[in-house]
Amino acid sequence: MPRAAAGTFPILVALFCALLVISNVAAVKLFGPGTVTIGGHHWDVTFDGGAFLFPLTYIIGDVLAEVFGFKAARRAIITGFACSALASGVFWLVQVVPPAANWEGQAAYEQTLGVVPRIVGASLAGYLAGQLLNAWFMGVIKKATRGKALWVRLLGSTAVGEAADTVVFCTIAFYGVITGGQFWGYLALGYVYKCLVEVLLLPITYRVVAWVRRRENLG
Repeated sequence: MPRAAAGTFPILVALFCALLVISNVAAVKLFGPGTVTIGGHHWDVTFDGGAFLFPLTYIIGDVLAEVFGFKAARRAIITGFACSALASGVFWLVQVVPPAANWEGQAAYEQTLGVVPRIVGASLAGYLAGQLLNAWFMGVIKKATRGKALWVRLLGSTAVGEAADTVVFCTIAFYGVITGGQFWGYLALGYVYKCLVEVLLLPITYRVVAWVRRRENLG
């Protein structure tokens, strides 16, 4: 087992935390075509801005858990949690301090970044549930398969982790903001999209795992 104090581990953790914080801020914007009719059925298609980068945190989490083990992955997850909490606290502090007399951006700031604490709170709750389940489940599958069939644990752990993450995040962040069928469509579409990204990027994940193993002299 490689030491997680040097080598590629700090780089992966830094990238992991950066993607998480950026995704939390980007998630304040909702976008999409709205209602789409397919085969006579109406589907509400809505995404949040975190969709661009957040799925990549699971891929990096998979690499960390696969190469360095659950305990090291848990350290990365807790570090990411702390970074997101810090960002949320700073955004809130900047919002509540009195603005300068000649600054006219307070309303725009509150409208855009004022919701970040709720988004980050939802993200932190979903993130802890999803990432810890993802890392733990990878270990369970790896033990059951005796280290073989990497694709099974990558996809299986993501399916479990993303389910927990998506339900917790969507409920806390947007329940009541997005209502009715649009909310359930947003939740289901978000889950399918994140899992699909994992599937499409599976060849890249394989290469990254192999590269990190070589860098850590694991063959």
